[in-house]
Amino acid sequence: MNVSSKTAALAATAAVVVVVGISAAVSFSTSKADRFAQCRKGVGSASAQIGGPFTLVSETGATVTDREVITRPSLIYFGYTFCPDVCPIDSTRNAAAVDLLAERGHEVTPILISVDPARDTPAALVDFTDLMSPKMIGLTGSVEQIDAAVRAYRAYYRIQTPGDPTTLVDHSTQTYLMDPKLGFLDFYDRDATPEMVADSVGCFLDALAAPGESPAAGNGN
Repeated sequence: MNVSSKTAALAATAAVVVVVGISAAVSFSTSKADRFAQCRKGVGSASAQIGGPFTLVSETGATVTDREVITRPSLIYFGYTFCPDVCPIDSTRNAAAVDLLAERGHEVTPILISVDPARDTPAALVDFTDLMSPKMIGLTGSVEQIDAAVRAYRAYYRIQTPGDPTTLVDHSTQTYLMDPKLGFLDFYDRDATPEMVADSVGCFLDALAAPGESPAAGNGN
């Protein structure tokens, strides 16, 4: 098995672990008051302890909080710029979904939170995010800051060989849909296409724009 195949396999294994964690964190109901019922993965409404406050360093070098970054609906992904295949593929998918949503009149921010603070400087993040999308925001920080964000989102990462400048990093591969007011809305696995993500996110945003309804989703922030 070559390095790229091994990385993809490890990421897939991590993704299974994180899906289990996310499922455990989400309580489902079929309340008629859930304005998002038709948007979720066929399991009713969700109230999830996913997401929360974080303090990280943006690709501009500024220290920022979650409230300064998640100012509109956002697609959040945990990865790293030295990732040989998984992260570029997933980030490209998220960027394509955001472009499709823009064509439909929805503004959504793609966000990459690095799990590789030793190598992912703000400058490295700029190179990566500029390649993916001019709308993408890259975030890094200290180990402690990143660990806090990872815990808040029930994500996962493990640096295979700490101190090795060529090390790979195992990490979860879910993308989280977050709203600045409501917090966590849903998540998307690697097999979701740009069209699938755009259709799902658009459903949530259309529901948010509908008047006279009270959302049942929990606030993760």
